[in-house]
Amino acid sequence: MSDKYAHRKATGRVRFTDAAGNAAADTDVKVKLINHKFLFGSGANDYIPPMEMTDEERAACPIPADKFDTIDNISKQWLDLFNFGTMHFYWGAYEHEEGKTNFENHMRTAKYFRKHGVKLKGHPLCWHTVCADWLMKYDNATILSKQLDRINRDVTAFKGVIDAWDVINEVVIMQVYDRYDNAVTRICKDLGRIKLCKEVFDAAHAANPDATLLINDFNLSESYRILIDGLLNAGVPVSAIGIQTHQHQGYMGREKLEDILERFSFFGLPLHFTENTLISGELMPPEIVDLNDYQPDEWPSTPEGEERQLKEWKEMYEILFAHPKVEAITGWDFTDGAWLGAPSGLVRKDGTAKPAYYELKRLVKEEWTTEYTVHTDADGFAEVTGFKGEYEANVGDHTQNFTLG
Repeated sequence: MSDKYAHRKATGRVRFTDAAGNAAADTDVKVKLINHKFLFGSGANDYIPPMEMTDEERAACPIPADKFDTIDNISKQWLDLFNFGTMHFYWGAYEHEEGKTNFENHMRTAKYFRKHGVKLKGHPLCWHTVCADWLMKYDNATILSKQLDRINRDVTAFKGVIDAWDVINEVVIMQVYDRYDNAVTRICKDLGRIKLCKEVFDAAHAANPDATLLINDFNLSESYRILIDGLLNAGVPVSAIGIQTHQHQGYMGREKLEDILERFSFFGLPLHFTENTLISGELMPPEIVDLNDYQPDEWPSTPEGEERQLKEWKEMYEILFAHPKVEAITGWDFTDGAWLGAPSGLVRKDGTAKPAYYELKRLVKEEWTTEYTVHTDADGFAEVTGFKGEYEANVGDHTQNFTLG
């Protein structure tokens, strides 16, 4: 019987030692996967939870003290499932006033996640929405210069802590975006999509040559494929293709998902499913074109919706984890009521987990894991086979770490 997850596994010959560094010969060793190589992710909070704050930080925290336990519990649930987080770097929010950034808060938060073994991605470096309003007073040449400076500043500042970035977001509509005037659409009209992408990707690559740099879009039509083809032909250093699936109007289903995988695997690049939403309440009406236009006063999660969400997330995880080109899956909202007020999280507003949370945790932590005992030879070596990632081995009272694959 074939193993559809065989490409997620590896075999390695590992030398095990005792606490003194001597070969653990002819010994039973318990090995356990503690962190997948595959990236299971969610939106990451732009703050550290109260349990990680100093007394002074708690006193200044805008979160009411009676909510601390809920926030701490939500943060614990997040870390119990995910090893990958997307931190928000929307320019208009990160640098609301020119020259004054949220660097210290973001760095403190990023280090909190890294301390817990979470890899991070910054989102996004260039986007026409939530853009900095203060850019509008400049001419196009100056806007571009400030955009490139911003990329160099932030990618350099977070190098080694955040080493993955959505470099430019939703380029397919950027040049023709007309809901309101903004600085990035102005320079996109001036330069064209490919030239602007080349500029911002080159700047990000120069600031951190080892970073994973993504193009990211919700428009999964042929227009996106044509854009990617043009970028690669122009030598733009795209590391991975970002694919958004905000499914507020209903789950796309296996057939459409597999079609997306086939069409975008064509380029041979890794695929990151960057922003994914499956709701657990009433579906958004199908006639809504721009999802932002639908924001009802109340949008509750329902028992029926939660069961539907569980089945949809389970199938989507299984399809994507089985595909060799997919390297990351990120659910956009961890808790309900975030973007658009939708019941889009794996956790309810009160901090209680939904069925989908427990099912994904079962897949990642129980079904797709490796934990067993190997026996070493006379030189302390043993062959280990399992899912790729970081491992912990116990030789008696001695703990040893190694990476497989």
